[in-house]
Amino acid sequence: MLILGIDPGTARLGYGLIETGKKEKGNGLKFVDAGCLETKMETPMPKRLLFLQREVGKVIRKYKPDLLVIEQLFFGVNSRTAMAVGQARGVVLAVAAQHGLPVIEYQGLTVKFALTGFGRSDKKQMQESVRKHLHMHEIIKPDDAADGLAIAICHHLKSGKA
Repeated sequence: MLILGIDPGTARLGYGLIETGKKEKGNGLKFVDAGCLETKMETPMPKRLLFLQREVGKVIRKYKPDLLVIEQLFFGVNSRTAMAVGQARGVVLAVAAQHGLPVIEYQGLTVKFALTGFGRSDKKQMQESVRKHLHMHEIIKPDDAADGLAIAICHHLKSGKA
């Protein structure tokens, strides 16, 4: 199964693809790709969202994942950031629906706990955990891409296929 993980955002949207069921490295996970879609702050929001729509669509068409996993929205202190993340999530969900792609959602704390055993893990701990789960020599950068991979790995672990 090919899983596309998305860490939503309008300034930086991280994505990561993993393939499950491969027994080459012990846990059945294989790194496929990861990246970060970036938009400039001065670009009007409608154009930023259109860019995300096009680019996420390109990733889906290129890799044809079986499933999309996305981080749920967390309403923290900054409601302006939450609104922007919500807009990016909406675009991703619409693109997934357009491609007939099933969507699973996880809270950030759930992702952290699944990968590290601690729901308040920091970025460095998460990046190291992603590296270990995928048997990589180096940490994936930028951290938004690593977060996309973490969400995909979380689903693999939570679905009982680990």
